[in-house]
Amino acid sequence: MSKARIFALVIAAVMVFGLLSACGGNTGGTTSTTAATTAATTAATTAATTAATTAATTAATTAAPTTEAATEAPTEPAEEVVELRVLNYIDLSAPGAMETLDVVWKAFDEAHPNIKVTREDEYNEPFHNSVEAYAAAGTLPDVLFAWPSGRSTTLHTQKLLKDLSPLVERDGLAANYIPQATMPENQAGGYMAMLPQGNTATHMFIANLEVLEDAGLEPATTYSELVEQVPILREAGYETVIMPNQDTWVMQSCLFSMVVGRFCGAGWENRILSGEAKFTDPDFVAALDFIQQMYEDEVLLQSSIALGYGDGPGQFATNQGAYYIDGDWRVGMFITDNTTGEALISPDRQDNFKITVFPEIDLPGVKLNASNSAVLGTGWGINAELEDGSAKLEAAWELVKWLCGEEVQTHMVRNGGLPTPSWIGIDYASLGLEPLQVQMANFSNEYSTSTAVVDGVLQGPVYEPLNDGLQALGMGVQTPEEVAQVTQDAFEAWDAAQ
Repeated sequence: MSKARIFALVIAAVMVFGLLSACGGNTGGTTSTTAATTAATTAATTAATTAATTAATTAATTAAPTTEAATEAPTEPAEEVVELRVLNYIDLSAPGAMETLDVVWKAFDEAHPNIKVTREDEYNEPFHNSVEAYAAAGTLPDVLFAWPSGRSTTLHTQKLLKDLSPLVERDGLAANYIPQATMPENQAGGYMAMLPQGNTATHMFIANLEVLEDAGLEPATTYSELVEQVPILREAGYETVIMPNQDTWVMQSCLFSMVVGRFCGAGWENRILSGEAKFTDPDFVAALDFIQQMYEDEVLLQSSIALGYGDGPGQFATNQGAYYIDGDWRVGMFITDNTTGEALISPDRQDNFKITVFPEIDLPGVKLNASNSAVLGTGWGINAELEDGSAKLEAAWELVKWLCGEEVQTHMVRNGGLPTPSWIGIDYASLGLEPLQVQMANFSNEYSTSTAVVDGVLQGPVYEPLNDGLQALGMGVQTPEEVAQVTQDAFEAWDAAQ
């Protein structure tokens, strides 16, 4: 056979392969290129008939799908991954913070591979600044930590958070929570904008029995006794009361709210809001005057205004003062960090500290004693822009249910971050709580009446000037009457704008 004839047959074999490959359609590029090369080589080195047959057979086998492949059932499409932006509130320096990231967030990720959470962790003023910035820009996260009023006023009054009542009702969750947790009237916008994780006592008064014993003293039961202890404690090298007042909200929330309740009585906020009473009335001015008196009596030092919120617990735990004022949530700073095994106040010392409320204020004009300031606790809300029935809303709700559910709340009770949970039926006895946590669990026995928290019942434009005024009292640059007038002016301006 001539060389020209052989060459012609080789070309024909390659064309046959090409046609078969085009008809097959399922063959990858690498496989088809290999088949063509094999066919041409075989045709060039053997008889023309053998070359053509080999090329055609190879191409057909490679290109055409097998019967098994052709009849294989299509695979199920992968479940859609939903992405959520989350703004979280956490003090990463607090005991148990790293454990919380695992127990709460890592556990949710592992249980929900179809939900991708991008979390931003903030604390104290940076958190609130972020919320306001996101709200102003219209870029609020999908899920975020929130207060029922006060510091989250913008979210409530502008209805930037979704009403969770229909979701709670749909899933039959109300019976799992204390009644006030799901009552819309307990939140600033008049609807259920967030699901709270508990109730909060914004004031607690801790006595350091080690310091008092060293100074030959017992815990003060009245304000007069507290004043009498000041020179004795100073002589022994101790402050009387440690309170980190650098952030303006601390004095208002953790002390003054309790004080105004005692001087003005239960329901004072309703009388103010209705116009029946004013901030310039004698009883409210008397409450402001008492704060000024605490500085003048050196029960509180002016230097407390420079003490950062994160620095107070360390000073108290190292016996620099006899008493400490903060909110109930702060007990978590003193107990054992399960990550490091260390505690600011070790369990064997904790019985030397007594958690109670401020002593009886034995001064004229006081209407209540043995009282405290309390408010519905913080929790989680969902961006109102998430569409009903959407995959993103369902993913966000799944996260909120988890964050406010039994497992997470039990963890928070165990690590000291949640003294009074909203979930009903947590088994305290099984948690192995430390002495301070046990005291905190029984804290409500220390007072008989709860009164309003200022920033829980007033809007930011009203309480912010008051916060500044409370610091001004401590620095001696404003009088109680001046602070009262500034607050009343702010209230009237806010009221006129409604």
